[in-house]
Amino acid sequence: MKISFVVLTYNRTDALLAVLRSLARQCGVQHEVLIADDGSRTEEVNELILQCPSFRCPVRHIWHPDKGFTAAQARNLAASQAHGDYLVFLDGDCVPNSIHVEQHARLAEPGYFVNGSRVLLSENLTQRVLRDQIDLPRSSALFWVRAWLRGDSNKLLHLLVWPWRLFRVKQGFTWRGIRSCNFGVWRQDFIQVNGFDETFEGWGHEDADLVLRLSHLGIQRKNGFMGTEVFHLWHRENKRDRESSNKNRVIQRMQTNQVQADCGLLQIDARSPVKITQLY
Repeated sequence: MKISFVVLTYNRTDALLAVLRSLARQCGVQHEVLIADDGSRTEEVNELILQCPSFRCPVRHIWHPDKGFTAAQARNLAASQAHGDYLVFLDGDCVPNSIHVEQHARLAEPGYFVNGSRVLLSENLTQRVLRDQIDLPRSSALFWVRAWLRGDSNKLLHLLVWPWRLFRVKQGFTWRGIRSCNFGVWRQDFIQVNGFDETFEGWGHEDADLVLRLSHLGIQRKNGFMGTEVFHLWHRENKRDRESSNKNRVIQRMQTNQVQADCGLLQIDARSPVKITQLY
């Protein structure tokens, strides 16, 4: 099975490079990495190209012009370039743990998508990680216990691995805990629902909408706790002025059987210019 890792980024090269360093150690020739760039500044892009770590798999940078918060479009554009059987969506500030790739491959199962888990880091620890290039995936259990006691990390469950299917599968649509920053789905299922719906404007709930439409398609949710964790680097919250209207749209769609996004993968040909750079 070939897995395509789609990593969303916007003007945060230091965090993105931490994500890529972790993936570079784990990805093999059967993988690929697609950097979905939502319009980063030219200097950020140049820094990425110069500092990108060595990979054993293809790495492509897919950039489109900055038009505000258009994460759904950036993800769709990158996913449209994927060659993998399975897609794993990550955010460029979410550093994968040391077994992330292995665990997503293990949990992938026809008829299911995987909703990954995350560990929230404080502003203080995030600054130390980026300044001193602390290798989070290789940090010891003692490091994490101390971080948790200081309030620099919100959980310790990532120190354990749950190898079984038991307790992972959720029946029906459950809103709680949906995270597109760590999300695995079969590419064919993603295509059938027409990807993320780009008519959701601003921050909020385009990921819940995707999960809802997958549910309407008959795809069930499998949780990736204690296996696929990512370390979410701190950042200031995005403006949430559209959150309530986006949430209401999902609630309305819960009363329907809508499967396909109103504007998604099928509409890509009409988009603005896209720049694709092969890094490896």
